[in-house]
Amino acid sequence: MDNDSSVPKNMLSTIKEVINRNTDLYNTYHGAGDGRLSIWFSLRTLISCSEDVVLKIFEMADEYQTNVHVHMNEYPNEINYSLEHHQKRPIEYLDSLGVLGPNLVSAHSILLSENEIDLIQKNDIKVVHCPISNLGKGMPKTPRLLQSNIKVGLGTDGTAHAGLSLFNEMKVFRSAMHIGYGVPTYDPLIMPAKTLLNLAIKGGAQTTFNEDKLGSITVGKKADLISIDLNQPHIYPSHNLVNTLVEAVNHTDVKDMIVDGKIIMRNREVLTLDEEKIIYEGREALKKLTIKAGI
Repeated sequence: MDNDSSVPKNMLSTIKEVINRNTDLYNTYHGAGDGRLSIWFSLRTLISCSEDVVLKIFEMADEYQTNVHVHMNEYPNEINYSLEHHQKRPIEYLDSLGVLGPNLVSAHSILLSENEIDLIQKNDIKVVHCPISNLGKGMPKTPRLLQSNIKVGLGTDGTAHAGLSLFNEMKVFRSAMHIGYGVPTYDPLIMPAKTLLNLAIKGGAQTTFNEDKLGSITVGKKADLISIDLNQPHIYPSHNLVNTLVEAVNHTDVKDMIVDGKIIMRNREVLTLDEEKIIYEGREALKKLTIKAGI
């Protein structure tokens, strides 16, 4: 960020500082964790970044052959700012700079015009919705995006809104799509469970540029798997397991987890971390922050 009057000055950075911070992260952590960790270049929002920073971030991402993540078309004031200062909507503004391309992940993407959707499709831009966070700001045009064969995934926008459960995100998103599009057009199949599961799994692989490694149980792909305890009153019996996974299963029903062939959780016990220690340290950190903030 180098261009936002609403942000405290000590949070703003020069272009040099922005680039150094991004490149340091890339050089230190890209490819870590046996290749599981990827570092991308990022812009907070177009409101808080000058044109020079925008151009430089995309230039550096190309140089390092990595991707770019930007919060796009999330708030009405973001659209208004772009129209006022650039006479273009946010996606159109990036197009005018010549930086749109398949290595861009457009986070949120709630308030899109038809022309912006066409630009996203034309440039193979990836879109990630964070339903619980996003729906307080608008209704994303997901059916239209999917009809245009745009790659869409689901996220949570961090832990502050409603945790990190994609099961929760799918439930909320399905209801939203029914209210926003299904009910007005009398279409109960506007966002079926299979589509939602695809957004969470295959869409997640596509929008993180890991479709060749993740997103399906296929020979040659990573063994990233979870097991779900189906033998529970709120789940069993099930006539349609796909519908049940979306409508009834919760994150707490995940019993085991395998990452790249390694079991990291068994019977809900994390084998690679000391949960009690982490919770204790988090509690102590909260106490210190509370005192420091005077609340």
